[in-house]
Amino acid sequence: MVAAILLSALAMTAIVAVRYLATSGFFAWLTDRTRPGHHDALKPQIRKEIAWSLASAAIYGIPAGIVAWGWQERGWTKIYTGWSDYPLWYLPVAPLLYLLAHDTWFYWTHRWMHVPRLFRTMHAVHHASRPPTAWAAMSFHPWEAITGAIVIPALVFLIPIHVAMLGTVLLVMTVMGVTNHMGWEMFPRRLVHSALGGWLITASHHQRHHEEYRCNYGLYFRHWDKLCGTDRGLSRSWD
Repeated sequence: MVAAILLSALAMTAIVAVRYLATSGFFAWLTDRTRPGHHDALKPQIRKEIAWSLASAAIYGIPAGIVAWGWQERGWTKIYTGWSDYPLWYLPVAPLLYLLAHDTWFYWTHRWMHVPRLFRTMHAVHHASRPPTAWAAMSFHPWEAITGAIVIPALVFLIPIHVAMLGTVLLVMTVMGVTNHMGWEMFPRRLVHSALGGWLITASHHQRHHEEYRCNYGLYFRHWDKLCGTDRGLSRSWD
């Protein structure tokens, strides 16, 4: 059993690492294509971002591997595969519940890690990316990586979700994590400044967090920042 769990953890670590390299690599390439020279002075920083991110991939892979093994071998989780196991209307509801729960966890742990003592221990690695790049999405100290690695694995024991919808959650998590750190806004201004954009986090919102530190703590949505008075809008250079 232990050997099977270890193999599952190694497999999931490889999947997380490849997903990171492919997604961050694509958006880094897109940055170089649309903004030539943007990364020229950041190559030493990018090498550190990649190294920290690959270490984080191993930390993310361990609980993911345990969950994958428990799902396939023991049926421990609430992941399901049959399209008729739950009503069809529930299919899009589950990802929304996961994203809202993940966003809540992220907001409060993120604020917690900005307490000065904890910031130095846990979060300074991520903020060492100045400015952040597409490679910085998983550039975490191991202690911070642990706080992020346990959320989705915990939720699959609590909230039923179709395996395809779980894949959707992971896709949104990966793409938003990367695009919010690119150092430029890829979405059109009319979307970012729309009513919908006022509740979603994109690079122009998260960039302000990297500029000022004590604001804009959310991951996907802005409701916690707005409720708690920590939403300061978009980056001043992009607003």
